[in-house]
Amino acid sequence: MLDHTPAADLTIDDMQTAHDRIKPYIRRTPVLRSDFLNDLTGAQLFFKCENFQEAGAFKVRGACNAVFGLSEDMAARGVCTHSSGNHALSLSYAAGRRGIPCNVVMPHTAPQAKKDAVRRYGGTITECEPSTSSREATFAEVQARTGGEFVHPYNDPRVIAGQATCSAEMLEQTGGVDAVIAPIGGGGMISGTCLTVSNLASETAIYAAEPEQADDAYRSFKAGHIIADDAPKTIADGLLVPLKENTWHFVSNDVTDIFTASEDEIVEAMKLGWKYLRVVMEPSSAVPLATILKNPEAFGGKRVGVIVTGGNVDLDKLPWLQG
Repeated sequence: MLDHTPAADLTIDDMQTAHDRIKPYIRRTPVLRSDFLNDLTGAQLFFKCENFQEAGAFKVRGACNAVFGLSEDMAARGVCTHSSGNHALSLSYAAGRRGIPCNVVMPHTAPQAKKDAVRRYGGTITECEPSTSSREATFAEVQARTGGEFVHPYNDPRVIAGQATCSAEMLEQTGGVDAVIAPIGGGGMISGTCLTVSNLASETAIYAAEPEQADDAYRSFKAGHIIADDAPKTIADGLLVPLKENTWHFVSNDVTDIFTASEDEIVEAMKLGWKYLRVVMEPSSAVPLATILKNPEAFGGKRVGVIVTGGNVDLDKLPWLQG
């Protein structure tokens, strides 16, 4: 089964199978452009807006691939996971569409909008402390109690194959790009992007973008091995988790470089996205634009696909309203 397939054995056929499976449950999200942002960055930017998914994030792709790929016997036991938010609500959405239970472990600090969405889609939340160790320990208890199928937020080949469908759509919609950039936390979206782009557009450079205050992927990339932080603190709440072996495979083999941005740079990029793309962009989704602005030598004069990973925010706690 695909969930036991090493990431190294995933093929472009796995992506295509995933795309066929999930099409009834996802949206083919639009690609938006902004003359102002093109002028500001000196690049032609193509924003693939996964914040337009029903669940508000790209993670619905991987979640649907995992949920709708389960046998009837496995599905009857339901699914479970741990997540800072978008995977939790996406798995709840997918499970709800299939009519099976979903139990999720979330840090108590997760945005209320994401908790509300989990419950709206029928998921059950168990809260934990905002650290990887607490998350995994609490999850072990929940899984033992419920017997649900574990769908890891990113270190799961079924999830990676589902996320890979995003860049396949983007390549079709843009006619091809010189580079593609996406945020990186655990690396599920970047791994899917690597799977698709390395097979369908091998000349395209793949970049990842990460907060300076949660830069374990950047340090791992430079060191040549996984470095995991337990409880980083950043406004980009979707990028708090470390790489795992399946995502490290793609990052170490296919990523051209990883760039980082400060908290202030992320907030400013988020404002630009809201103002000039006129879409709700959560902090994690603004990190790529922040790093494009910071590294003009890498992106200037190029056609760049930018994956806007999600738009689930607490409107009463926007970063520019704090202080």
